Amino acid sequence: MEARNHTRVSEFHLMGFSEDPELQPFLIGLFQSMYLVTVLGNLLIILAVTSDSHLHTPMYFFLCSLSLADVGFISTTVPKMIVDILTHSTAISYGGCLTQMFMYVLFGCMDDVLLLVMAYDRFVAICHPLHYQVIMNPRRCGFLLLLSLMASLLDSLMQTLVLVGVTCFSGVDISSFFCDPSQLLNLNCPDTFSSDIVEYLVAIVYGLVPVSGIFYSYYKIVSSILRVPSAGGRYKAFSTCGSHLTVVCLFYATGIGVCISSAFSLSAWKRAVTSMVYTVFTPMLNPFIYSLRNRDMKRAMRRLLSSAVGVPVPARGKGEQI
Repeated sequence: MEARNHTRVSEFHLMGFSEDPELQPFLIGLFQSMYLVTVLGNLLIILAVTSDSHLHTPMYFFLCSLSLADVGFISTTVPKMIVDILTHSTAISYGGCLTQMFMYVLFGCMDDVLLLVMAYDRFVAICHPLHYQVIMNPRRCGFLLLLSLMASLLDSLMQTLVLVGVTCFSGVDISSFFCDPSQLLNLNCPDTFSSDIVEYLVAIVYGLVPVSGIFYSYYKIVSSILRVPSAGGRYKAFSTCGSHLTVVCLFYATGIGVCISSAFSLSAWKRAVTSMVYTVFTPMLNPFIYSLRNRDMKRAMRRLLSSAVGVPVPARGKGEQI
C-alpha cells in the first residue's frame, strides 16, 4: 500500500497479520477461542461475586470492575480483527480508528488505575485492619471507582484530541491489528512536539504514578506482614495479595514489552504478536489467576455452577481456610 505523504486521510490500514494469509484460519479459531474464554471467564467472576453475599466486600467490588474493564478492553480490538481476517480487509475509517483508539485507551487505563486502587485496598486491609471497614466504606469505594473512570476518560480524551487536531499524516499503514495510539502518533507529520508532550505526560501520570503507588503499597504491606509473629498469619496475609500481585506483574510486564517493541523497528507481524500478548492474553488470564488462587472465589463459583445444575455444595469444614 503506497503511503500518502503529508495528506489528511480518510482511512488507515491495519497491517498486523496481513503478511501471513495462510495462517488466517488458525488465527480466526485462536482469537475466537481466546475472546470467548476471556468474556465468559470475566462474566463468571462478576456473576459469582454478585450472587454470593460473602463476597460483597471492597476487594471483590473492585475485582468486578476490573473484570468489566477487561471485557471492554479485549472487545475493543479482537472482534474487529476477526472481521478483518474473515473479509480479507485491512481498512478502517478515520473516525472508526479514533473511536477504537479512544475505547482502547479508556479500558486499558481503567485496568491501570484499578490495579492501583486494589493495591490501596490491600494496603488498608493489612496495615490498618481495625479501621478497614471505616476507611473502605461503600461511599469511598464508589468514589474511587468514579475517580478511576474519570482519570481514564481524561487520558482517552487527551490522546484523541491530539490526533483530531492533526491535519496530515506521513502514511496510512499501522503496524498492528488495531489503532495503537503510539503507532498513530508516529504517523503524525514532522511537527510532533505536541504529540511528544502528550506521550511524556501520559507516561508520567498514568505509568509512573500507578507503579509508584503500587510499589509503595506493597512495600508497606510486606513490612507489616514481616512483623506478624506466626508463620500461619504471614502466609494468610500474603495469600490475600497473591492474586493481585500476579495480575500486576503480568499487566505491567506485557505493557513494558509493548513499549519496548514500539521503540524498535520491528516487522508488522512481530509488533502485532507483542501487542496481542498485552491486549488479549492478559485479560484472558486474569479470571484464571483470581479463581485458581482464591478459595472464596472458587467456592463462590462452585455455588454458582451447582445452582445452575441443581447440585448442592457441601458446607465448609471448620478447618478449611478462607
